[in-house]
Amino acid sequence: MRIPIGALLPLALFAQPSFDYDTKAPLDVRAAEVEVRHITFRNLAGGRTKALLVMPPGQAKAAAALYVHWYEPENVNSNYTQYLNEAIALGGRGMISLLVETPWTEPEWFRKQRKRETDYEMSVGIVKELRRALDVLMAQPRVDPARVALVGHDFGAMYGAAVAASDPRVKAAALQAGTSTFSHWFLYGPPMEAEKKEAFIARLKPIDPTTQIAKAAGKPVLLQFGDKDFHVPKARADQFIAATQEPKKVLWYKAEHGLVYEASLDRQKWLAEQLKLN
Repeated sequence: MRIPIGALLPLALFAQPSFDYDTKAPLDVRAAEVEVRHITFRNLAGGRTKALLVMPPGQAKAAAALYVHWYEPENVNSNYTQYLNEAIALGGRGMISLLVETPWTEPEWFRKQRKRETDYEMSVGIVKELRRALDVLMAQPRVDPARVALVGHDFGAMYGAAVAASDPRVKAAALQAGTSTFSHWFLYGPPMEAEKKEAFIARLKPIDPTTQIAKAAGKPVLLQFGDKDFHVPKARADQFIAATQEPKKVLWYKAEHGLVYEASLDRQKWLAEQLKLN
């Protein structure tokens, strides 16, 4: 066995690192150019909704976006912080963002709070509440009403499709990993009898993402999907894509339901183009 020569040399022969530094150097702490405000606002149910308002520097009119997060209870960002880094990055380019909590911010929402017998009414209410959040965003004095987008992932994309279709204030939408019909996910759990299942699917059809996004004709839409998404296999994604009117852009990633960082970079580029950011 050959022993490396270095192993035979005394440790003292090797230069030791120094971690000393100039302790008197000025810290020069400054306020961040992009401001993140924790706010609440009165919702339509009479309670208060938590949100993050991301404000760029300056006083000029600015583009704006409403961000609606995904539902992934095991993930630490299954809440209004999901898009925070992206909102801050785009805030540096002059965009105002509102990131809102939703019913699915609560980890047990799907299993304990929502019920199949009220899924339709609940869903209509969620769309109204997201439009209420849009009221809050539009109430910011600097928002340019001609440059407003909606961004949503998972349930955020599915309910976001209805907001984009029903609210003329939304000029563009970036939707990620949404399935084509609510029944795909609302049927997770105990099986239903065939007749009841058919009626359930029919009841949800008017608010299904494919039904709603088809009404958003003329609004630019970015659709992003992962090719390994268990919850949104390609056939379902293709249904969503087919229902979306032009102008649209479709991007696929080697990713699961949560997508990858590349998707955020592509989305930022697309939003910058659509909203004419700096």
